[in-house]
Amino acid sequence: MEFPLSANATREHSARFFNRELSWLAFNDRVLAEACNTDYPLLERLRFLSISGSNLDEFMMIRVAGLVGQVQRGIEKPSIDGLTPTQQLAEVRERLGALSARQQEIFSDLRELLADAGIHMADDRRIGQEAHEWLRQHFLDEIMPVITPQALDPGHPFPFISNEGLGVLFTVRRQEIKANETEELVEMVLIPSALPRFLRVPGDEAIYIGIENLITRFAEHLFPGFEMRGSGVFRVLRDSDIEIEEEAEDLVRTFRSAIQRRRRGQVIQLELEEQFDPTAEALLRERLATPGASVVKIDGMLGMAGLSDIVKEDRPDLKFDAYSPRYPERVREHDGDCFAAIREKDIVVHHPYESFDVVVDFIRQAAADPNVVAIKQALYRAGTQSEVIEALVEAAENGKSVTAVVELKARFDEEQNLYWANKLERAGVQVIYGFVDWKTHAKVAMVVRREEDGFRTYCHFGTGNYHPITAKIYTDLSYFTADPRFGRDAAKLFNFVTGYVEPHGTEMLGISPVDLREKLYERIDAEAEAARQGKPSGIWAKLNQLTDAGMIDRLYAASEAGVEIQLVVRGICNLRPGVQGLSENIRVKSIIGRFLEHSRIYAFANGAPIPGKQTRVYISSADKMERNLDRRVEQLVPVENQTVHDQVLQQVLLANLLDTERSWILQPDGTYERSEPGSKPFNCHRYFMTNPSLSGRGGALEAGDVPKLAFARGAA
Repeated sequence: MEFPLSANATREHSARFFNRELSWLAFNDRVLAEACNTDYPLLERLRFLSISGSNLDEFMMIRVAGLVGQVQRGIEKPSIDGLTPTQQLAEVRERLGALSARQQEIFSDLRELLADAGIHMADDRRIGQEAHEWLRQHFLDEIMPVITPQALDPGHPFPFISNEGLGVLFTVRRQEIKANETEELVEMVLIPSALPRFLRVPGDEAIYIGIENLITRFAEHLFPGFEMRGSGVFRVLRDSDIEIEEEAEDLVRTFRSAIQRRRRGQVIQLELEEQFDPTAEALLRERLATPGASVVKIDGMLGMAGLSDIVKEDRPDLKFDAYSPRYPERVREHDGDCFAAIREKDIVVHHPYESFDVVVDFIRQAAADPNVVAIKQALYRAGTQSEVIEALVEAAENGKSVTAVVELKARFDEEQNLYWANKLERAGVQVIYGFVDWKTHAKVAMVVRREEDGFRTYCHFGTGNYHPITAKIYTDLSYFTADPRFGRDAAKLFNFVTGYVEPHGTEMLGISPVDLREKLYERIDAEAEAARQGKPSGIWAKLNQLTDAGMIDRLYAASEAGVEIQLVVRGICNLRPGVQGLSENIRVKSIIGRFLEHSRIYAFANGAPIPGKQTRVYISSADKMERNLDRRVEQLVPVENQTVHDQVLQQVLLANLLDTERSWILQPDGTYERSEPGSKPFNCHRYFMTNPSLSGRGGALEAGDVPKLAFARGAA
């Protein structure tokens, strides 16, 4: 599926920028395309289909809800490409319809392929008498006690349906003996989120039945004495964004209240089965199809994200080969002593190819070390089972001074973060919630240790969260250093968040919203000036999103000056590459594969004819988005240690630029085309899974490993 540039956008803006929302939908289209990738095992393809469904749900709950809100408030401010909210909403809903239809087609194909492989979904032909009886008993014992049928009539108030709520409406008829008349009722059964979406029938053969199908199958047990006249499955998506007023006096109490309000947000989309009972449908539309909500009929499965239940099936032959990340060799060489390893030399760790355990061990060792006096850590997302949290609790219980910056505004993790904050506070950790109007998105931890020559600060800077689950599937970098300059800057960053003391005069770090934008501008402008003077120049970057107009204009100016720019942008990209007189020197690619590309790396030639020792290299927590640069606390970390510098530049960044097997190339019209593998296909994920770790004895990419070892024109 191709998403060309909108015809409604004004010529001036559309010639320079793509629309953010349509660019995101193009990204999810690339994710969905992986469900059709025959190079992948079947259950992995099903996983990508599930991910695309989850992505679309979030897009509806946040981005579409935002557009609906703007339209309802009469806001007509155009987006970066010149589209008004009304125009964007119309185009987005058209594209969403196409994506949804494609999901159903792919689901139908995968269901047949999985059936051939022995995994059956909602297939009544596979359910014999024995399986039917087991399902009936399971329904009576495990399902019926937790569901509650409710009549929808004047005597019963219409029930509240929570966000992502799934339910079944039944139209039933009862014979009234005295009046000898029939009475038709509509009954609703809401499916509790605690119940699994799919139920597996016991046995060697894998047979799955959806919870909604199970309830429909045994509805007579719910409505004895009634005749089933019709039924239909429905699903509700609501506005899930949380807005916090700057005047909030108690941030914790405000967020607890906001989380409750989110569950009751405005209905954004009502999804109905294609063959929905007309009587029940009319009632549902009347009560839920509020202004701004869309009602869509779906010929197939509602809620594709639920397919993740089936992906868990124990069929190694239908999944990627198991992969165990390596523990960083340099730390092993020091018998697991993180501090000794970092003292010897700065270390970079590449997740998920190298284990996230080293980050946990860094905090654990600090918690148990009697010479450690203080730990400070910024926590944006930590997951539901966080060993990092446990280590901080242990540190506080051991008498360390522990400060944790817990970000309550981490979308969809607000409730979990409130729980962690409460647990940390009970253990004696000083918990800080940061700014009301800015998110603290920086990934930084610092440990202050008493040593023979005085206090030494050990720092960890990351591109990803302190989250043990996502660290297994997201590609990120962890940078450990004992450089005192970084220690002083990290302390300033924490003082900024905890005490609002602006971090002026940092020696190494760029910090948003203070000076990170300006530091990147300075480097881009320097490359442009070098090109104008006929000197070597170049910009290479890897990031997740590129939407900031100021950054894009700066890159356009550098391109016009003659700078060769190669970008790996996983998701949204508002920059239009390859336009004569504007961006002919810019190439953009996106990598979608087994792991989710998440690290942010920025590199500038700095006078080098090809990227080498004098190239300026940075890693960061920040993408090039207005929110990251102006409304979040982020860090930009210069990499000056030569070993780490070469590893980040000549391995991680170069491998991403050279990938041909999992890459999509952004075209000037906004469409993406799969990269041609060429005579020597190169898969950056496979490369890092099979080659030496960055923190061990691995060197730069060898000529025999990749098709072309160069950052020169056309390498991307």
